[in-house]
Amino acid sequence: MTTRRWNSWGNEGSEYTSELTDNLRQVLENLVGPGNPLPESTLEDVLARVPPSRMPAHSLIDTSAESRLRHARGQSLPDWLAVRSGEIGEFPDGVATPETSAAVAQLLRFAIEQGITVIPYGGGTSVAGHINPESGVRPVLTLSLARLDTLIALDEDSQLATFGAGTPGPKIEAQLQARGYTLGHYPQSWELSTVGGWVASRSSGQQSLHYGRIEQMFAGCKMESPAGTLDVPTIPASSAGPDLREMVMGSEGRMGVITEVVVRVTPLPEHESFHVIFFPDWDSGMAAAKQLVQQKVPLSMVRLSNALETISLLHMGSDSEAVAALEESLLVQGVGDLKVMMTVGITGTHRQCQSSRDQLDDCCSALGGVYAAPELGQRWQHGRFRAPYLREPLGMAGYAVDTMETAVDWVRLPRMMYGVEKAIREALESEGVAVHVYSHLSHVYGQGSSVYTTYIFPYGPSYVETMARWRKLKAAGAEQIVACGGTISHQHGVGADHRNYLAAEKGVLGIAAIRSLCDLFDPDEHMNPGKLLPESRC
Repeated sequence: MTTRRWNSWGNEGSEYTSELTDNLRQVLENLVGPGNPLPESTLEDVLARVPPSRMPAHSLIDTSAESRLRHARGQSLPDWLAVRSGEIGEFPDGVATPETSAAVAQLLRFAIEQGITVIPYGGGTSVAGHINPESGVRPVLTLSLARLDTLIALDEDSQLATFGAGTPGPKIEAQLQARGYTLGHYPQSWELSTVGGWVASRSSGQQSLHYGRIEQMFAGCKMESPAGTLDVPTIPASSAGPDLREMVMGSEGRMGVITEVVVRVTPLPEHESFHVIFFPDWDSGMAAAKQLVQQKVPLSMVRLSNALETISLLHMGSDSEAVAALEESLLVQGVGDLKVMMTVGITGTHRQCQSSRDQLDDCCSALGGVYAAPELGQRWQHGRFRAPYLREPLGMAGYAVDTMETAVDWVRLPRMMYGVEKAIREALESEGVAVHVYSHLSHVYGQGSSVYTTYIFPYGPSYVETMARWRKLKAAGAEQIVACGGTISHQHGVGADHRNYLAAEKGVLGIAAIRSLCDLFDPDEHMNPGKLLPESRC
């Protein structure tokens, strides 16, 4: 049985362990200055700070200090800082792990009778404050779906699979692939996040260009709510009024607890490969990405790193001689210092993939694209879930890393990307603190693209001051996103961290409409208050 790390990403013994190479440490010092490691609390220290539980006794609820600690925070940078410092703040008063939808409904009835707040918990991978208890007079019950983790049914005629909502990515694929199918949904949190969480937060997988975002995969569900059970049937298409699935997707636990999810699956592909292509500059790389998606070339992924991310990724590795040889080879082929890197996935039958490769070659060669050795694509595939593991060695060296993501129409994309980078880069200038910022397009659409921005900065003299730095950086980036007309979240959801920016996207009437749905399913606000909507009336 695997054990989750209590204060960092992943499971104990994971193959995706990361250490800072001497080269990376030197690069970071050159970019943002020396790191400032801070003392870290031990598990024993933090357990001693867990307050007594206010939870009434119930046979399905665990009130032990360690269980409450392990379900108190998600995986955002503020969560990381809170756990590492030991200053977690609020804890749930109890944790329940029901095994059936009926048990979930029973626990909700208990919560309503006893005046308890309920927080649905999937894989605990939220990076936007979805699962953190808020202060209040009500006891807080975290309701973990971890035991609802199996394939319930597979309809091979309709290619529909029903899963318990707590089923994580690896279990989904293992159970489907044993039957010759795949879901193909691979967010970076795939190892730990769950199908119910994907629906509740409108997740997007790395190969969404082929398999679709969760919107395209989600066919139906069961949701237990304070108002009763909602069963969303599986219908291929309908013009019978608003789509009930849209009410559930992105609801973030505010209306109820998703207990079962029906998804559209596909047979395992005959072929899958990943390729890295370099372009002379951003304009040529973006033109290629836009052309590929607008001409509907059947690819599974198009990811484009801007020049700063490209150079950062190349030079943060340990093999400087290989990087020098690659850059020399690219220079001979007309790809120099302004180069950008595209990573492309090709998935399907052998015949489909050959056609895709031919169209890809035609597009990229016309725009000056140069293929790298196949090993680079294979290296990306092998390490596709590694990035979150880098936070721990960076933190131990005194550096913080975080991300922001959005989506915007193509016509506004360059202004958005460079505007967000500039706002974050300059946010700490008054303190004399340098910030390293770079971006990539992670998901492309005919209309526009997501923009995924990473930023690294040195810890402050204390955890409190480090948190203050993060707030400035987060606000600077978010305000720029709103000013440029982008969504406040393309794939990470809203939670508590983004809720105050939601009205800029939805409008006053839109917020009122969402609130009315929450009030219908949860009139007394027992379900995850303080998340999604700008404010809570609890």
